[in-house]
Amino acid sequence: MQEIQAQGRLPGEPVAIVDIGSNSVRLVAYESHSRAPTPTFNEKALCGLGRGVATTGLLPEDGVAKALAALHRFRVLCDTMRISDLRCVATAAVRDAANRPRFLSLAERAIGCKIELLSGQQEARLSALGVVSSIHGADGVVGDLGGGSLELTEVKGGQAGYGLTLPLGGLSLMDLSERSPKKAARIVRETLSKVKLLIGLDGRTFYAVGGTWRALARLHMRQRQYPMSVMHNYVIPSRDALEFARLVERIDADALLSIDSVSSARRPLLAYGAAVLEEIIRKANPKEIVISALGVREGLLFSELPPATQIEDPLIVSAREFNRLRSRAPEHAEELFDWTSRLMASTHLEEEVEDRRLRHAACLLSDISWRAHPDYRGAQAYDLVSNAAFIGVDHPSRAFLALAAAYRHLSNEDFVTPQSRSLVTARQLDRARILGAAMRVAYNISAAMPGVLPRAPMICDKGRVVLTLPADLAALSSERLQSRIRQFARLIGGDPEIRALVV
Repeated sequence: MQEIQAQGRLPGEPVAIVDIGSNSVRLVAYESHSRAPTPTFNEKALCGLGRGVATTGLLPEDGVAKALAALHRFRVLCDTMRISDLRCVATAAVRDAANRPRFLSLAERAIGCKIELLSGQQEARLSALGVVSSIHGADGVVGDLGGGSLELTEVKGGQAGYGLTLPLGGLSLMDLSERSPKKAARIVRETLSKVKLLIGLDGRTFYAVGGTWRALARLHMRQRQYPMSVMHNYVIPSRDALEFARLVERIDADALLSIDSVSSARRPLLAYGAAVLEEIIRKANPKEIVISALGVREGLLFSELPPATQIEDPLIVSAREFNRLRSRAPEHAEELFDWTSRLMASTHLEEEVEDRRLRHAACLLSDISWRAHPDYRGAQAYDLVSNAAFIGVDHPSRAFLALAAAYRHLSNEDFVTPQSRSLVTARQLDRARILGAAMRVAYNISAAMPGVLPRAPMICDKGRVVLTLPADLAALSSERLQSRIRQFARLIGGDPEIRALVV
């Protein structure tokens, strides 16, 4: 454990995936092949390989040159990062092009490994697995919009169903419509009218994957002045998404608010992505649009994990990794979870399965900002958790975890802005306060070290909050500890008491 922390990384060899898409060629390196893979390097090149394929059947020469240069650069980067486990996949533009054999030969030479050409069904399935692996309880239809195609797959109960692929990628639509968004909308309408998969989406969730839809969501997020910058699991109510899609189709992209956050090479595709999204909403009537930052690459990693690893909770895995890398004594966090479990069971507060899951994660994250200056630990804890590369958690739950981590260091409300408060319910805010106050008591008696909390339980008993200290810890009953128990008791509705046992 100490060796791992000293090295500043988790055990396991790094892995990288190169995705040769119709619009971009991207390299993503991950710290290790785990249930919650953490990206350590992410770079893309917008090559436009799919431009013209729908009409000419050929990969454009300038796009091929850009892609080969990017692949050669990615090979050097992987060598620099000492990554030996490198996988490379190619999607719609390459599989649809007549000159793909020549391209694949040159590309494999440039990247230095075999390239797997995914079929439409394989691409759909892997994209859906990326969503299943990263969004807790995903239930609906996954749509992966690339430059050359749109893949649709139903997800439910942690499983990905049968997938299909449609020629509705942004570059394909641009070519087939002769750069007319109105004509593109008609093509989308006619194509989707035959898709039965969307019929069962009424009232459920549509999971949007792909760079163009992420760009649309980023604009929507900036327009709302949304208080969290994490894209994954960003939710847009369908009616709002429909109105925004119509706006993007109607006006010039450069006139959109915060358009500078979207690369100039992707801006021409926004109207076509909006047209596809609008028609899906009109035809299928989903309850909401949820943006997934994870797709084919993460789905590929997930598909290769053992079944026992696949069923692990990615949020708890991520939180445990943070705990191991940043806490003073990682074992203490699990003891804190057990300690608070006994405490919560003794209170009048109801705790659902999801409440317990989030409390577990909060305990694992409770000591990750200890290296900061004491005056800023609460603020740093909030920022670390709210912006961390977690998966398996929606934005309200992420905000709850960030608040609990901050309340663990602070008893005042100065750091709780109206924006951060807007992401959580009144119940979640109250639970964050209670959990944070309980953790403040726990850390005051344990000093973040294991072996203490199991011997010093705190429970609610007949209207009293009772902390019991064994004889050898009786000296811990200080004014500071009494103050922290009073703060907790005030939140829970009881009178504080410290019982020091005598030999």
